[in-house]
Amino acid sequence: MNASPFSSLSTGHHSLQALVGAWRGEEEVAATQWTDAGTATSEVLAEAQFGGLFVVQRYRQRRDGTISFGSHNVFGFDQQNGVVTMHQFDSMGFVPAAPATGAWNGNELVLERSSPRGSARVSYSFDGTDAYRMKLQFKPAGSDAWQDMVSGLYRRVSPSSINGF
Repeated sequence: MNASPFSSLSTGHHSLQALVGAWRGEEEVAATQWTDAGTATSEVLAEAQFGGLFVVQRYRQRRDGTISFGSHNVFGFDQQNGVVTMHQFDSMGFVPAAPATGAWNGNELVLERSSPRGSARVSYSFDGTDAYRMKLQFKPAGSDAWQDMVSGLYRRVSPSSINGF
């Protein structure tokens, strides 16, 4: 199998590289049907795969010293349709029927996905190369209002400081 060298990647693929790295975050968790309100810490490890065509991200959230949520996300860029894609598999166990899709607006990546339960929207806003903010919102089926779920600030850390992924 031939992997594309980074130099031959499209602009859309290059933009995904902002996600690459090891990150640690402090999060505010809103009360939802799935969890109580509170704070959490998180760790994120994201690596470029297949010469940068995809970014594979592993995420885990801790509340009260226990891992409370985890996900494995695969980001790509669909050149034909000009959209960023994200396939997410997580510890809640819902199988996504389709990836979240979206686009960059300056330094912010916004992705949305719909399911029979409702719609989810996640945004990643980069504050330079060493920090970003993430905000996850949910709109239940039949509702017009977005509800905050999780928001956080993530700072780049040494990959060796994240163990056990």
